[in-house]
This record gives sequence, C-alpha cells and structure tokens, in this order.
Amino acid sequence: MDVTLNPRMRRLSTIMRGDPANSDEVLGVLNPAAARSPDGTLYLFPRIVAAGNYSRIGIARVVFDDQGDPVAVERMGYVLEPTESYERNARTAGCEDPRITYVEALGRYVMAYTAYGPLGPRIALAVSSDALHWERLGPITFSFLPHWRVDFNLYDNKDAFLFPEPVRDPQGRPALALIHRPAHMQGGIPVVPDGIVESRASIWISYCPLDRVQADLAEMLIWRDHHFVTGPQAPWEEVKIGGGAPPVRTPYGWMMLYHGVSGTIIEQTDHQPFVRYCAGIMILDADDPRQVVYRSPEPLLAPDIEEERTGVVPNVVFPTAVDPRADGTYDVYYGMGDAAIGVARLALHAM
Repeated sequence: MDVTLNPRMRRLSTIMRGDPANSDEVLGVLNPAAARSPDGTLYLFPRIVAAGNYSRIGIARVVFDDQGDPVAVERMGYVLEPTESYERNARTAGCEDPRITYVEALGRYVMAYTAYGPLGPRIALAVSSDALHWERLGPITFSFLPHWRVDFNLYDNKDAFLFPEPVRDPQGRPALALIHRPAHMQGGIPVVPDGIVESRASIWISYCPLDRVQADLAEMLIWRDHHFVTGPQAPWEEVKIGGGAPPVRTPYGWMMLYHGVSGTIIEQTDHQPFVRYCAGIMILDADDPRQVVYRSPEPLLAPDIEEERTGVVPNVVFPTAVDPRADGTYDVYYGMGDAAIGVARLALHAM
C-alpha cells in the first residue's frame, strides 16, 4: 500500500423509498446507478423490485436544495425491463443493480447491469448517447485463457462497471477496463482459477482493446486478460467483497467504492437474512489498476440507522454511484436494506 488517507463519509438523507401503492415497487427501490446528462442534470437509475424479485431499471431526476444538496427525486419511468431471454429464468426475471460510466473515448454512457437469466446472474451492457435513451448490447463473454484453466462464462458474475478513461492493458495497449466479481462456483462446486488461493467471491479486472470498440461497439461484449485484483481481508468483509461505484480519478489514483459482506450466506436464496453489508473504498494505481495502493481498514459506512438495519434484506448499505462535487467531495448513492436509497458525502483527506 503506497497511499495513506483519512477518508470520511457522513449521511445526508434518504432520497428515495419504494411506493407501497405501486405494485412495481412493493419490494423496494435500491442500488441506483447515476449519470449526469450532457446538460448537467443528475439522474438516478434505481433497481425497482416487484413481487417475486422481478426487477426493472428506472430513471429519476435528482432534485437539489438551495445549498446544492440532493433532497428528492422525480420519477420518470423505466429505461430497461427484463424482456430478453438472458434476463429471465424459471422463477423470475431481472435487470438489476446498474452502474453507469460515461466513457469519453466512445462518446457514450455505458451501463453494466446484472441480467438475472437462466444460468443465474450474468453481466450485460447497454449504451446511451444522452443518458435518457438506452440500447442493449447484450450479455458479455470472457475469452478463455488457458493458464487459468477455468471458463469465466460459467461463473455467476455481477457488480460490474467500466473505468471512465482508457488504461493500458497487460500488453501496454490502450484498453477499456471492466471491474467484475465472478463467484468461483460451477454447479454448486467451488472451481477456483489455477494459481488463485482465494475461493471467496473477489474483485477481478478484464480488458477490451480500445481501437476495436471504437470501430464497433459490439466488441465491448468480449473481455480479455482477466486478472485477480483483491479478495476479502478484514472481518467486516470475511464472506465476500465486490465492486460498488465506478472508479473516479483522484490525485491518489482511481478511487473505487466497494462493499464487504460478513455473516452467513444461504445458497439459492434471493433475499439473505443473515448478512451484513458495509462500504469502503480502494485506491487503484492510476497507471496499473490491477494494483491496490490504498484500502480502508474499517467500513466508511455501515448499517447503523433504522432504514439500513431493516428492510427486505436487513443490515445492508450497498454503494453503487458517485457524483463528484465542485468542492472536491463526492456524493455517494447507496442501497439501504435492499428497500430504499440513501445519499452520503465522502471526503478524502491525506494523512
């Protein structure tokens, strides 16, 4: 670890709750992506859950008060509903937990979301030129690398997002980079990539050559050069970790919020009753994001207030979006108890 920080996060408010009168929202609104449109308007893209864990991705405009703090949202409908076969399974269907990155090199917003399909959760992509109208690209695939001796396409995978700028891939080429969280299970049996000792769900990075995507956006559906970034370490993340909000460039490197889980997982259960989700940050090296140069030793946000300790899944804070502010702080939008959406303000302080 090369960077020493003293980050602090404080809650601002609960900005969105499920409407009990709306059957689409009976299991909550949660885990939003965020994006500023070309005119500077901030939109949230919450996961909206109906009975049976049926999830859509909505859109809502964020309302700010006179001090510039987010205080409310105006619902605007849906941008994605689970209509495709890769978003549907025998029990339910879902477009879940979106993350959005504006990739200037492409002139596009890229949404990575969890498609809850016939083989379980997998990563899918959609793109937009204005943050309002979205076009699916489809589910992504991972190229087979013989040295890992596994097929990443057979893993459940989620918590994915892109970096906003190209980075260098392991061959030194300009590339897009994707953070994702494969679960090392195939048919209920742990199958860990060769040479990796960590069997718990962890954070990985994969790459896609920039020139190929600039020539054809469909190339963004094929990812290569998969690398293990980091796994669980502290007690508050002893069960698993995963990406939170897309990276933001800072003077220290790429700041990436992430979540850590403790407690007990019950397999084949959508809503886990015995877990605790907390939020922290990592700083990834600006030139080689495979390298972690800082990691918060304790959670910056833990489920301490009522709406985080109760809900569809109790004891959950789940960061999924960051909005940088002009004063150098960051507004963090996060899921509360898998039922509502909160916002907190993050400040980075060097020690």
